[in-house]
Amino acid sequence: MEDPSVRSSVEHNFRIVEVVDGLLHPWSMAFLPNGDMLVTELTGTGSREGVGSLRIVRNGELLPDPVAGVPEARTGGQGGLLDVVPHPDFESNRLIYISYSKANPDDSEGTTAVVRGRFENDELLDVEEIFEAEAWESGRGHHGSRLAFDDQGYLFITIGDRQVNPGGGEEAQREHPAQDLSLHHGTIVRLHDDGSVPDDNPFVNQEGALPSIWSYGHRNPQGLVIHPETQGVYAVEHGPQGGDELNLSRPGENYGWPVIGFGVNYGEGEPLHDKVNDPELLKPIYHWTPSIAPGGLTFYNGDAFPEWKESFFVAGMSNNYRELSRVVVDGDRFITAERLLPGEFRIRDIRTGPDGYIYLATDDRGGEVTPIVRLEPVQ
Repeated sequence: MEDPSVRSSVEHNFRIVEVVDGLLHPWSMAFLPNGDMLVTELTGTGSREGVGSLRIVRNGELLPDPVAGVPEARTGGQGGLLDVVPHPDFESNRLIYISYSKANPDDSEGTTAVVRGRFENDELLDVEEIFEAEAWESGRGHHGSRLAFDDQGYLFITIGDRQVNPGGGEEAQREHPAQDLSLHHGTIVRLHDDGSVPDDNPFVNQEGALPSIWSYGHRNPQGLVIHPETQGVYAVEHGPQGGDELNLSRPGENYGWPVIGFGVNYGEGEPLHDKVNDPELLKPIYHWTPSIAPGGLTFYNGDAFPEWKESFFVAGMSNNYRELSRVVVDGDRFITAERLLPGEFRIRDIRTGPDGYIYLATDDRGGEVTPIVRLEPVQ
């Protein structure tokens, strides 16, 4: 009799196993050395409802109380409590980093900000803000906000374009904030772990440019991972209606939004860009049209799925397609792509667990609680 829990792919058969249930809009997952999992909930539950919450999964159980000490987020739309990552030396310093949508004093505008704090006895202590993006807007979308550390301890942060209208025609598009180095809209930022700016960032000595910027011309990168061997900075970002992108973010480079791209205007589907190529702007390694609405990104190098080694896995949030993408590249050269789990889950985040299994944080747009599941190999 066929097992309904088993799925097939080109390289592996695998089973979907529920890890924990009862999460409301889980946005990010992080594994701690003691086996605990931290999970952010975008808009929060319990005492943290309306401002975002940080939850603990311990021994397969979701602890009932949210973590104390977490900053209050400006929720609504795509805003809330967003990414969470431990410091590379977490075992010795107990530091975790959280990105969130931050309100100005009267809540008329918000931006993306990052704090760090010491995680002790299931609460966050000595919380300090280390980054506030120059990306203030009244809207509550396109915060970016993914975090990743490289092997030198540099912290990379994605900032969305904050849904600023891309305008019509190339002249207007080149005036967009994502093309303005004096703002953080549509950028990837590189910092020291304390929030200070590295001396070798590409725009440190450029007048009128924010020195924290690593690359720019992005739309809304919500997946970020550092390649463990090459230390390449890979990001996935939302296109508009089509044109979601996988990019290798290089220092000082311009990735073109909204001047070039493969998407179209929402609704009517009319061309948004005058062109898809420009010699001064970088094209993506790979793009998805129609959109999968990419969320989290992980690079798989575990042992549980040996034939999937050296693959990127991309969470798909599109309500229409609900899929997981596996993409193989060589540096900035596309090799192959595969569609997994079509129609099954709206996936917000994806991580490789310390056990080599692949973990998916699923989300329901209607506000129902959802589980975290994992993929396990079937021999």
